[in-house]
Amino acid sequence: MLDIDLDLLSKKTNDNPVFYVQYAHARTKQVANNAATLGVDTASFDPSLLAHPAESDLLAKLAQFPAVMSHSAEERSPHLVARYLEEVAGSYHRWYDNCRVTPISGGAVEPVHNSRLWLNNAASIVLANGLKVLGVSAPERM
Repeated sequence: MLDIDLDLLSKKTNDNPVFYVQYAHARTKQVANNAATLGVDTASFDPSLLAHPAESDLLAKLAQFPAVMSHSAEERSPHLVARYLEEVAGSYHRWYDNCRVTPISGGAVEPVHNSRLWLNNAASIVLANGLKVLGVSAPERM
C-alpha cells in the first residue's frame, strides 16, 4: 500500500518532492535568462572544462535518463521516474551552489561559462521531459 501525504504535497517547500523538482527546473530557466543577459551563450562547448566534482555528478545523473525511462516503462513503474527526478534536482542544486554559469559581476565571459550553460540547459531538458512524462508541469518561474 502506498501512503500519500496530501499535506506535504500541498506545501511549497523543499520537503515536497514535486515542488523540489519543479523549483530545480524553474532555476534552470532563470540561470539561462541571467546568462543570456550577461552574454553567456551556447556557441561553444568544451566538456574538458567541466572538471568540478559537482559537474561530474550532474553529468552522470543526466546520462541515466534514457535507461531510467526505459526501465520505468518496462516495469510500469512511474515512481522510478519521480525518484530519479528528485536525484537530478539534488545534483542540480549542488552543482548550482558550486559552479557559476555567469561571470562574477563585471567579469569577462570565459569558455567555462558557456560549457556550464550547456550543462544547465541539459538539466532543464531532462527535468522538463521527466515532469511531462509524469503529467506534472515544468514551470519556468516560481
